[in-house]
Amino acid sequence: QGELVESGGGSAQAGGSLRLVCVASGYVYSRECMGWFRQVPGKEREKIAFIYTGDQTSWYADSVKGRFTISQDKDAPDDTVYLQMNSLKPEDTAMYYCTARTARHGDCSQFRYMDWGQGTQVTVSS
Repeated sequence: QGELVESGGGSAQAGGSLRLVCVASGYVYSRECMGWFRQVPGKEREKIAFIYTGDQTSWYADSVKGRFTISQDKDAPDDTVYLQMNSLKPEDTAMYYCTARTARHGDCSQFRYMDWGQGTQVTVSS
C-alpha cells in the first residue's frame, strides 16, 4: 500500500509565497491524478488543484486560479507534484492535503479520492 507525504507548509505574510510538495511512494501503479484539497475547522474539505500526469492537464478552483500553480516533477523517482502558492491571502489559511489516484482520463476534479496525506498547515497573516 502506498502513501502520500506532504511537505512545505508553514507561515507567510499576505502577498507572500509558499510551495507545497507531495510525494506518492510505494504504489504499484502510477497515480495519474494528483491534487490538493484544503480544510479549515468546521468546514468541508475543499478541492483546489489537480494535475493529470498523462498530459499535464490542470484544474483549479476559482478561489486560487491565477495565484496557485500545480506541477509535476517528471525527474523524481516517485510521483511528485508541487503546489506553488503565490499572492497568498489570509483566507488561504488551512490544512492542505495531498490526494492521488489512478485514472484513465484527465478530468481529475470529478473523481472520488480515497488516499490522503497527513496534511500540512498553511497559515497566512495579514
